[in-house]
Amino acid sequence: MNFLVSLLLLVARMAIAALFLSAGVNKLINYNDTVQYMTAHGFTMVPFFLFGAAAIEVIGGLALIFGIKTRVTAFILILFLIPTTAIFHSFWTLSGGEAVLARLFFFHNLALIGGLIYVLCYGAGKFACDRSCECKEKDTNKVCE
Repeated sequence: MNFLVSLLLLVARMAIAALFLSAGVNKLINYNDTVQYMTAHGFTMVPFFLFGAAAIEVIGGLALIFGIKTRVTAFILILFLIPTTAIFHSFWTLSGGEAVLARLFFFHNLALIGGLIYVLCYGAGKFACDRSCECKEKDTNKVCE
Protein backbone atom coordinates (compact mmCIF):
# COMPACT_ATOMS: atom_id res chain seq x y z
CA MET A 1 0.00 0.00 0.00
CA ASN A 2 1.49 3.31 -0.96
CA PHE A 3 2.07 6.25 1.36
CA LEU A 4 -0.79 8.40 0.03
CA VAL A 5 -3.40 5.64 0.38
CA SER A 6 -2.29 4.92 3.93
CA LEU A 7 -2.37 8.61 4.77
CA LEU A 8 -5.88 8.95 3.35
CA LEU A 9 -7.02 5.90 5.33
CA LEU A 10 -5.68 7.60 8.47
CA VAL A 11 -7.53 10.83 7.62
CA ALA A 12 -10.73 8.85 6.97
CA ARG A 13 -10.41 7.00 10.29
CA MET A 14 -9.86 10.30 12.09
CA ALA A 15 -12.93 11.85 10.45
CA ILE A 16 -15.14 8.92 11.47
CA ALA A 17 -13.61 8.85 14.95
CA ALA A 18 -14.27 12.56 15.51
CA LEU A 19 -17.99 11.92 15.33
CA PHE A 20 -17.88 9.02 17.78
CA LEU A 21 -15.62 10.87 20.23
CA SER A 22 -17.78 13.99 20.23
CA ALA A 23 -20.98 11.96 20.63
CA GLY A 24 -19.58 9.93 23.52
CA VAL A 25 -18.18 12.94 25.37
CA ASN A 26 -21.39 14.90 24.72
CA LYS A 27 -23.44 12.14 26.36
CA LEU A 28 -21.39 12.51 29.53
CA ILE A 29 -21.20 16.32 29.53
CA ASN A 30 -24.96 16.61 29.00
CA TYR A 31 -25.83 13.67 31.22
CA ASN A 32 -29.27 14.87 32.37
CA ASP A 33 -30.40 15.76 28.85
CA THR A 34 -29.21 12.40 27.57
CA VAL A 35 -31.06 10.60 30.36
CA GLN A 36 -34.28 12.42 29.42
CA TYR A 37 -33.76 11.66 25.72
CA MET A 38 -33.17 7.96 26.35
CA THR A 39 -36.08 7.73 28.78
CA ALA A 40 -38.37 9.36 26.19
CA HIS A 41 -37.39 6.55 23.82
CA GLY A 42 -38.52 3.90 26.31
CA PHE A 43 -35.21 2.95 27.88
CA THR A 44 -34.95 1.51 31.35
CA MET A 45 -31.62 1.10 33.17
CA VAL A 46 -30.64 4.36 31.48
CA PRO A 47 -27.34 4.95 33.35
CA PHE A 48 -26.12 1.50 32.30
CA PHE A 49 -26.94 2.07 28.63
CA LEU A 50 -25.78 5.68 28.66
CA PHE A 51 -22.34 4.86 30.07
CA GLY A 52 -22.13 1.79 27.84
CA ALA A 53 -22.88 3.86 24.73
CA ALA A 54 -20.45 6.60 25.76
CA ALA A 55 -17.73 4.01 26.41
CA ILE A 56 -18.26 2.33 23.04
CA GLU A 57 -18.14 5.69 21.26
CA VAL A 58 -15.09 7.08 23.08
CA ILE A 59 -13.06 3.87 23.13
CA GLY A 60 -14.09 3.05 19.56
CA GLY A 61 -13.18 6.54 18.39
CA LEU A 62 -9.76 6.37 20.02
CA ALA A 63 -9.15 2.88 18.64
CA LEU A 64 -9.97 4.12 15.13
CA ILE A 65 -7.62 7.08 15.42
CA PHE A 66 -4.70 5.02 16.68
CA GLY A 67 -5.48 1.99 14.53
CA ILE A 68 -5.89 -0.43 17.42
CA LYS A 69 -7.79 -3.59 16.41
CA THR A 70 -9.19 -1.50 13.59
CA ARG A 71 -11.33 -4.10 11.85
CA VAL A 72 -12.76 -5.40 15.13
CA THR A 73 -13.45 -1.83 16.23
CA ALA A 74 -15.25 -1.06 12.95
CA PHE A 75 -17.35 -4.19 13.35
CA ILE A 76 -18.30 -3.32 16.94
CA LEU A 77 -19.23 0.24 15.93
CA ILE A 78 -21.39 -1.09 13.09
CA LEU A 79 -23.17 -3.40 15.52
CA PHE A 80 -23.63 -0.43 17.87
CA LEU A 81 -25.03 1.82 15.13
CA ILE A 82 -27.64 -0.58 13.78
CA PRO A 83 -29.93 -0.68 16.84
CA THR A 84 -29.03 2.90 17.80
CA THR A 85 -30.18 4.14 14.41
CA ALA A 86 -33.39 2.09 14.46
CA ILE A 87 -34.30 3.18 18.00
CA PHE A 88 -33.38 6.85 18.02
CA HIS A 89 -33.84 7.85 14.37
CA SER A 90 -37.01 5.99 13.34
CA PHE A 91 -38.27 8.77 11.07
CA TRP A 92 -41.04 6.51 9.73
CA THR A 93 -42.85 6.82 13.08
CA LEU A 94 -42.72 10.64 13.15
CA SER A 95 -44.16 13.54 11.21
CA GLY A 96 -43.27 17.13 10.39
CA GLY A 97 -40.01 18.64 11.52
CA GLU A 98 -39.25 15.74 13.86
CA ALA A 99 -39.39 13.32 10.93
CA VAL A 100 -37.12 15.52 8.82
CA LEU A 101 -34.49 15.70 11.56
CA ALA A 102 -34.75 11.97 12.36
CA ARG A 103 -34.40 11.14 8.63
CA LEU A 104 -31.28 13.30 8.45
CA PHE A 105 -29.69 11.47 11.38
CA PHE A 106 -30.84 8.09 10.05
CA PHE A 107 -29.02 8.62 6.75
CA HIS A 108 -26.09 10.20 8.60
CA ASN A 109 -25.70 6.97 10.55
CA LEU A 110 -26.18 4.92 7.39
CA ALA A 111 -23.27 6.83 5.82
CA LEU A 112 -21.19 6.16 8.94
CA ILE A 113 -21.95 2.47 8.62
CA GLY A 114 -20.79 2.66 5.01
CA GLY A 115 -17.52 4.30 6.05
CA LEU A 116 -17.02 1.69 8.75
CA ILE A 117 -17.60 -1.07 6.21
CA TYR A 118 -14.70 0.37 4.23
CA VAL A 119 -12.55 0.31 7.37
CA LEU A 120 -13.68 -3.25 8.02
CA CYS A 121 -12.73 -4.31 4.49
CA TYR A 122 -9.51 -2.36 3.97
CA GLY A 123 -8.14 -2.10 7.51
CA ALA A 124 -6.11 0.74 8.92
CA GLY A 125 -3.30 0.98 6.41
CA LYS A 126 0.33 1.54 7.35
CA PHE A 127 -0.30 4.25 9.94
CA ALA A 128 -1.74 2.14 12.75
CA CYS A 129 -0.61 0.73 16.08
CA ASP A 130 -1.78 -2.76 15.22
CA ARG A 131 -0.30 -3.10 11.79
CA SER A 132 0.01 -6.84 11.99
CA CYS A 133 1.05 -7.96 8.52
CA GLU A 134 3.65 -7.02 5.99
CA CYS A 135 2.53 -6.87 2.38
CA LYS A 136 5.33 -8.71 0.67
CA GLU A 137 3.38 -9.49 -2.46
CA LYS A 138 3.16 -6.96 -5.24
CA ASP A 139 -0.62 -7.35 -5.26
CA THR A 140 -1.97 -3.79 -5.22
CA ASN A 141 -5.31 -5.00 -3.84
CA LYS A 142 -3.68 -6.47 -0.74
CA VAL A 143 -4.30 -4.24 2.24
CA CYS A 144 -2.58 -4.73 5.56
CA GLU A 145 -3.87 -3.80 8.93
